[in-house]
Amino acid sequence: MSTESTPTDAQQIETNWALSYDIDPIRIRDPVAEALAVLEPGDPFVVGYEDVVTVAGHSCPTAAGAYRIAQLGLEALYPDSLPVRSEIEVLAAGPRDDPGYGITGRLVSVVTGAAGVDGFGGLAGGFGGRQGLLSFDAFQTDAVGPTFRLRRTDTNETVEVTYRVADVPDGGPAVGHLGDLVQGTASDDQRAAFAEAWHGRVRAVLEDDSLFSVASLED
Repeated sequence: MSTESTPTDAQQIETNWALSYDIDPIRIRDPVAEALAVLEPGDPFVVGYEDVVTVAGHSCPTAAGAYRIAQLGLEALYPDSLPVRSEIEVLAAGPRDDPGYGITGRLVSVVTGAAGVDGFGGLAGGFGGRQGLLSFDAFQTDAVGPTFRLRRTDTNETVEVTYRVADVPDGGPAVGHLGDLVQGTASDDQRAAFAEAWHGRVRAVLEDDSLFSVASLED
């Protein structure tokens, strides 16, 4: 019998996307998934930017910024090993009801698993729990732009990531076609021009490290 796999409908769901992004996925271990035999011990989940877009329902500089905050922060925290869900605390400098923080925090949670009081409490005895690992208004900063801290609960190592959202390219006049797109009155040319400008902004966030600063903090 052939061992060659046949793609399922679920595996082909991405074929209806109108665009693609060239951005590395994030690999992250999940002890609960390993314990419940979803993953083999030591094997990671592979989380792509497309997963964040699916949760957000759209692709935009905020969604891209959240993905990069998680990606750059985890790379700094785990330079020689895979990050581990339930061992990552996420702290936001701003409030939950600020779009720059609330939405971003939710999307960072998609990657890290860190959650508030409504998060997964863990298996028996709290194994792999992520509850209480996401906090807002958690610290003060003079940084300009959404700023998050990621902390390893196993070592207390902490990194701070700032997203300089004000430096994201504005996309030019074509972005102004958004209103027509929402109303359903945009021409094909307007739609194409908007898509090029809008997703050019997104790609800039995904590709330009200068839009972010990453710093390790002393204990």
